[in-house]
Amino acid sequence: MPPHTHHPGGTGLPPASATTHSARPVFLCVLCLLAALPPPAWSCPPPCLCSSDGLEVDCGGRGLSSLPPLHLLPPGSRSFLLANNKLASLGASAFANLSFLEELDLSNNYLDNLPAGLFRDMSNLTRLTLHNNSLTAMDRELFQGLGGLQSLDLSLNGLSFVPLGLLDELQGLRWLSLAGNRLHGLERAAFEPLANLQHLELGNNPWECDCNLRDFKHWMEWLLYRGGKVDAVECTLPKDLRGRDIRGVPVEMFNYCLQLEDENGGGEGSRSGQKGVPPCSRNALNPSGATPISDNIGDDASSNTGGGGGEAPSECVRTRYRPVSVRRAIGTVVIAGVVCGIVCIMMVAAAAYGCIYASLMAKYQRELKKRQPLMGDGEGDGEDREEKQISSVA
Repeated sequence: MPPHTHHPGGTGLPPASATTHSARPVFLCVLCLLAALPPPAWSCPPPCLCSSDGLEVDCGGRGLSSLPPLHLLPPGSRSFLLANNKLASLGASAFANLSFLEELDLSNNYLDNLPAGLFRDMSNLTRLTLHNNSLTAMDRELFQGLGGLQSLDLSLNGLSFVPLGLLDELQGLRWLSLAGNRLHGLERAAFEPLANLQHLELGNNPWECDCNLRDFKHWMEWLLYRGGKVDAVECTLPKDLRGRDIRGVPVEMFNYCLQLEDENGGGEGSRSGQKGVPPCSRNALNPSGATPISDNIGDDASSNTGGGGGEAPSECVRTRYRPVSVRRAIGTVVIAGVVCGIVCIMMVAAAAYGCIYASLMAKYQRELKKRQPLMGDGEGDGEDREEKQISSVA
């Protein structure tokens, strides 16, 4: 029988097992070639540079005056770096649909005004850098939607105040820098929502250590007490406190500010940037009433001014610090009264002792004078008797 036999109607192909064995090396070679090929290139917006894994998009130092096409960002990118460019303005929806980003760096640009809700869609953002721009004011809803933000750098701008409500949604914030701005004073209520803050930078600001900074000083002491860190807050005004760290200035040093408020008609309060309203009148700035203290202040102010809106701010300052002043005044009066009473009792006792001593001495002198003539008469009779005796003998 011949070595290879074919059934009638066969195709003349080798058996299936032989075909499988011959195709296996070819399949392995294809797999090896695919493995040796470079990974597919990520889409990257020009003229930016993207990392090989697409996690970082670096558009820094490219002279950009507008944002690159953001629809070309890799969907898995985490960092978007736009530092050292010429960005001067951003649209309200500039960062829409970028919830995958965790870091955004806009430092060293010319940004001077950021629209409200600019970062609303960046819910996963943990680090935001706005260092060295031209920001002079910020909308209170600028950071809306950034509940997971942990680091915020606002240093080296032209900020003169921090509006109430700006930081309300940043409960997870741990690191905040406001160094190198134009801050004269800060509102305690603006920072109270930062329950997890651990590091605060406030250096290189022209701090005015007066009533506008008194409550914020108390909040800083609370932050330090729970383990937080604050850099040096050196006073610029008044002159007698210039160069001193406000954390080491006694609270009693701020009492003179009340007199300044009265003399200037509330002018000191306008320095906080709240449109001429002293920082203590939180109801005027936050109608919802952030704290019970602000509600009481507003009520007291309205009652003291008879419902007039124009005089409410100055009255609010007086009402806010009046309880402390009253307590201290009462304590001072009590202590002064006790001291004066003791001194008076000692003076009365000394006067009584002096009067008694003087009367006793006067009585003694009178009795002494009465006895002296009697003693003198006795001596004269004795001499006469001696003379008579002598004459009789003679």
